[in-house]
Amino acid sequence: MAPTLGTFLLPEGFERPGLVAVLREGRLVGEAGRHVVWAAGDRRRAPASYGGRPESFRAPVVLVPGFLAGDLTLRLMAQALRRRGHRTYRSQIHANVGCTATAVAELEARLEAVALRRGSRVQVVGHSLGGLIARGLAVRRPDLVAGIVTMGSPMLAPAAHHASLTRSVDVLVRLSRAGVPGLMSAECVAGDCARQSFDESRQPLPDGVSFTAIYSRRDGIVDWRACLDPAAEAVEVRASHVGMAVDPRVVEQVAAALARHRDLDSARSRLAGSA
Repeated sequence: MAPTLGTFLLPEGFERPGLVAVLREGRLVGEAGRHVVWAAGDRRRAPASYGGRPESFRAPVVLVPGFLAGDLTLRLMAQALRRRGHRTYRSQIHANVGCTATAVAELEARLEAVALRRGSRVQVVGHSLGGLIARGLAVRRPDLVAGIVTMGSPMLAPAAHHASLTRSVDVLVRLSRAGVPGLMSAECVAGDCARQSFDESRQPLPDGVSFTAIYSRRDGIVDWRACLDPAAEAVEVRASHVGMAVDPRVVEQVAAALARHRDLDSARSRLAGSA
């Protein structure tokens, strides 16, 4: 592994996908095409098939993009979730290239604003690095987070990713050293800042926070085994890593997870009310 990343981010037992694995990401073209066809039919079915404005409409959902990505990459998923009655919100991350600790703090402020506006806790859907951010924030602020859904997020080994991503991190660190603001620094990926973010994302989830981890053995970017957080309900899909943001089969699993989380949260509220 390139020296840019802290060795603690790649614990023993995990590997970085090789060249053959990353070729699987070529499926993205087919997955995007599948979404176009599926969405056309989905729009015709909604809102009748989904009951118009169901109870889930009152459950805010914030979507968080992965490394090097922005909110635009999850736009199609947000549209599909809205057709199912969810009120979705952008994370306001235009490009996920900065310090993870800073991203967590900024997302925390975003969730506070959404929770205050909607009068309820928020569900967070995170893709790849976005899922790691979501989990760390759920540990820090269970009063804001009702549940998290991660997609291809290597929680157990953040550095168990393809070498091309490591090279991208190295470029960001070099640019940061050169004085470019708002980018990951060496401290963010190998120092105390990285250690703190990693340790926080590994802490037990507080009671009352639901967690679903979506993963794919066809993932060509991260080691799928690193996505199997023991605290989560694991759901396997057949999709590429990047394609998880658009593949309709993944969208359906995300929607199902959000519904499960909502039902669990409602059940907890009823139990607390009867206690």
